[in-house]
Amino acid sequence: MRDTLPSLAGLHAFVLVAETGSLTTAAERLSVTQPAVSKRIRALEAHLGARLLHRGANSVQLTAAGKEYAAALGQAFDAIRGATSTISTRPSGPLRVRAYTTWALRWLIPRLPRFRARHPGQEVEVTTSIAPVDFARDPVDAAIRSADHAPAPGAERLQVVDVAPYAAPGLARLVRRQGLGGVTLLGSKVRPGDWALWAAAVGRPLQGPPLLFESTSLAVQAALEGLGAVIASPMLVAEDVRRRRLLRIAAAVVDTPDSYWLVVPPGRPGPALQAFRAWLLEEIAAEAAGADRAALPGLTRAG
Repeated sequence: MRDTLPSLAGLHAFVLVAETGSLTTAAERLSVTQPAVSKRIRALEAHLGARLLHRGANSVQLTAAGKEYAAALGQAFDAIRGATSTISTRPSGPLRVRAYTTWALRWLIPRLPRFRARHPGQEVEVTTSIAPVDFARDPVDAAIRSADHAPAPGAERLQVVDVAPYAAPGLARLVRRQGLGGVTLLGSKVRPGDWALWAAAVGRPLQGPPLLFESTSLAVQAALEGLGAVIASPMLVAEDVRRRRLLRIAAAVVDTPDSYWLVVPPGRPGPALQAFRAWLLEEIAAEAAGADRAALPGLTRAG
């Protein structure tokens, strides 16, 4: 007997078009071109001998047969996803996350023991890079990117990048008495404009350009050693502030145009990635609820 099942690729493409109402969105989720999606659906229609879509100049509509078929297929794909999720509950390997060095070292890794405690056996492998991620090429499951807009379709905003100046206690007391004049300003080549942005927002002129390191981590370490005042996001120096190794030397915390974004491959995320995303958002929400307000005596957070 001839197998009457059509191509799974065609079925998947049609279900996504039915769910999203868009060939373009379906193509993005499948990581293929729009013509490829259209070709798969035409092949499916030819196999069925029935028209599933009304194609307009800028839109697609389901035919009556298409609506009926989409409803049945939606239930079938939900069943497949459920079965897959059930059989994939045991970790098959580490979840591979790419992030910026400073964010990974100073924000993510210190919190990973809490993720492990909640999801025993699910390891998270962290790599660092400032390069854009290409999931078709790079061996990663998710990436954390910094940008002033969504860096990829479906990217999810995590944290606004805000900045403030910090210094070791001895230098901080000096700055409080005489200001930033004569103090070496420390920053990162990755974010070279943060000092200028902060100064413009608070109306303080800077005397000379900052000394820029390869990463904010290096700049913060230089500040810890008393080499100068560093511009950094409060969330990245919260532990140093809590332990009084660094003090905020001005009240204003200034938002930059940038945010950290969670970028994941198109399609439905697997159980490990779903768990990591949910945990990440919980950690960020908890951090926001108890945001760092530490500074020199007499100063309060602003901006």
